[in-house]
Amino acid sequence: MTDTALPRQSPPKMRSWLFAPGDSEKKMGKAIASEADIALLDLEDSVTPENKRAARELVAAAIAEAEDRARVWVRVNPLSGEWTEADLDAVVRAGPGGIFLPKAEGGHDVEALDAMLTAREVEAGLDVGAIKVAALVTETAAAMFTTGSYDGAPRLVAMSWGAEDLSSELGAREQRGADGAYLPVFELARSLCLLGAVKAGVAPIETVQPEFRDLDKLAERARRVRAQGFRGMLAIHPAQVAPINEAFTPSAEELAHARAVVQAFADNPGAGAVSLDGNMLDRPHLALAQRLLAEADEA
Repeated sequence: MTDTALPRQSPPKMRSWLFAPGDSEKKMGKAIASEADIALLDLEDSVTPENKRAARELVAAAIAEAEDRARVWVRVNPLSGEWTEADLDAVVRAGPGGIFLPKAEGGHDVEALDAMLTAREVEAGLDVGAIKVAALVTETAAAMFTTGSYDGAPRLVAMSWGAEDLSSELGAREQRGADGAYLPVFELARSLCLLGAVKAGVAPIETVQPEFRDLDKLAERARRVRAQGFRGMLAIHPAQVAPINEAFTPSAEELAHARAVVQAFADNPGAGAVSLDGNMLDRPHLALAQRLLAEADEA
């Protein structure tokens, strides 16, 4: 990484990221009007090549008209293709909150995107660094080997993973087993994303659930991945937003327990371990409690 990375600013809330195709004014309007923390307007997979140009104009207009542009992000086309520059030319001047970079293959890709964004922010009279970046980091075989290379990547606030593009590259006809759980290579992708994001100090974001009508299954999965350390989840339908937001919002019981843990250590200064409700807690429990309370304050 270079030594010129911009200082990090407080990231936005990132529990739910709702995709909307960039060539549909109606769906983009619904995403922006939803309760999603981030409305993610898509110029990549959901837009055919012949519709790219028109979609850019629609996306730029949707951003410009949004009441809160900070929560309106754009998934551009990958740097390995031919459309990224034109995507950025169209949308940066509208001032989106962030850019979602697909098929990233290492921190160097975020650095390249940062340079492209900086030039356009200057040209548009925007504050340099105002537009944040999230990266999809497991969509190619090569990307799987670079998930730990995002430390200090400029603008980066989140990392997510995906199974669909990876399965296409692998030629894999199945992503999940009979029990619905991801097969080993895709679980590996999820784990590498989580570990890479924590190493880089950014938010790990869970991938989509295609079965958008099964909200109970979605809520269960969201709670499970949050317990593993993920901070949010991608969504493909407005109905998925509420269960995701609920799953990634600390409950009153969780907050009360965290406060009790912090208080127990405060009442025993210098102690390496304390007893609470019949359980022996050590310093890692204190760190988890403090992190939970800090995240609740951010939200």
